[in-house]
Amino acid sequence: MEDLSLHILDIAENSLAAGASRIEIMIREDASEDQLLLEIRDNGKGMDEELLRMVHDPFFTTKTVRKVGLGIPLLKQAAEECDGGFAIYSEKGKGTTITARFRLSHIDLKPMGDLGATIMAIIASNPDVNLVLEYNKDKRTFRFDSEELKMALEGVPINLPAILIMIKEEINKAIMGGGK
Repeated sequence: MEDLSLHILDIAENSLAAGASRIEIMIREDASEDQLLLEIRDNGKGMDEELLRMVHDPFFTTKTVRKVGLGIPLLKQAAEECDGGFAIYSEKGKGTTITARFRLSHIDLKPMGDLGATIMAIIASNPDVNLVLEYNKDKRTFRFDSEELKMALEGVPINLPAILIMIKEEINKAIMGGGK
């Protein structure tokens, strides 16, 4: 995967496949600590201990359309190659949390990519899922909550093309500008 937003999309797709109705994506860039932290939490069906051990293996997948599951192993590898770390916690029936840490100044750190397009794609195909994005850069925070937006839209579908484009643009503007 060429950028971090594609890793986020892959993990979010795993959450959706696990029946999640809520996905929280937290990204924290902290230049003073030279760290980028990515955390994705869901309320999907979770995994038992055996499945949790197996998801680190690139030749294991629960999907029936392919024989490999590279998403989690590739994110883990990307974090470790940037002097970071990776952790996955899951509880059957309660959900899963994936955390990846990266050294922000590492030469091999992948770019964030088009995070707005990633969030737009998730919402476009899953308008009923509550998606929360929190992006912290140094001491500034940007927060997007699809449930709050749906309430403000007063019945207008969140996955209308004009709304999706607005979501993408607002997220990218906020992140490029450092949040609000």
